Amino acid sequence: MPERVSVALCTHNGEEHLPEQLRSILAQTRPVDEIVLSDDASTDRTRAILEEFRAAAPAGTRVIVLHNGEPLGVTGNFEKAVRATSGDIVLLCDQDDVWAEDKVASLVRILDEHGALLVHTDARIVDGTGAPTGDTLFGTLGVGEKELAAEERGDGRRVLLRRNIVTGATVALRRSLAEAALPFPPSWVHDEWLAMQAALLGGLRVSRRPLTDYRIHGRNQIGASRLTAESALGRLRAPRTARNARLLARAQDLHDRFAQERSEDAALLAVLAGKLRHERVRSAYPAARLLRVLPVLRELASGRYSRYGGGLRDVLRDLVQPV
Repeated sequence: MPERVSVALCTHNGEEHLPEQLRSILAQTRPVDEIVLSDDASTDRTRAILEEFRAAAPAGTRVIVLHNGEPLGVTGNFEKAVRATSGDIVLLCDQDDVWAEDKVASLVRILDEHGALLVHTDARIVDGTGAPTGDTLFGTLGVGEKELAAEERGDGRRVLLRRNIVTGATVALRRSLAEAALPFPPSWVHDEWLAMQAALLGGLRVSRRPLTDYRIHGRNQIGASRLTAESALGRLRAPRTARNARLLARAQDLHDRFAQERSEDAALLAVLAGKLRHERVRSAYPAARLLRVLPVLRELASGRYSRYGGGLRDVLRDLVQPV
């Protein structure tokens, strides 16, 4: 029996670009079976556009429209949308992008060929008018050859324990992964959490093909931006307390979820315990910069900065950021 494919598309005040995205979903060479549209308390014409789309949907395509009276936020809205899907494979979808016509067929093929749990791809960056900027998503994020090669051989864990390079608008995942990953913990963004679950289980794969026109228009709820010398300097000047508390909460939630659900996997739990220890150490550094030097150097010598973080970049950050 053929696998059923669902789309989980979340919206919030997206009237300007939403119709083009919806048309690109219907134009797929491999038609989708179900589209769940979850609107997060829009105040423009988004809700009307969704209802019009449902009324005009082609036969054989099930369309479900959900409305949130009070905003849930990006992650909460995607959790609601994913829960409402019924397909064997679920594609996450933003309101303002455009899909290549073979995106669904390509992602389903990759999942099947590799027995993967989740696949993500590169994307072409376009501006508010849909014109290419000349950049790609992986280029913007600084994704390197070693990171891509690690994911291609099924070693995404090595990449994602250090940093996230997965963008939800490019993702397709299996229903089994979605069910195991729900509910999404509040410390995590939905796409990062799903990708991490897949990576830790050896089921993360990547395609280098840009199968999405990823629109950057200044009003994105979550977007990608290239790291420049100016933004890097801004990170060093930014207070560290809130960020490190968030990283610690994420490591704790990740460890606790796997400790509960995969308590027999001692090797995996040891890795997650190392990640948790790293974030605990970083969060406990003294406020005075000079007093941080020795504990930072000890943590660097342990190797955890390279295994669980940004290496020397994070060392510098921990040495110079204000509280």
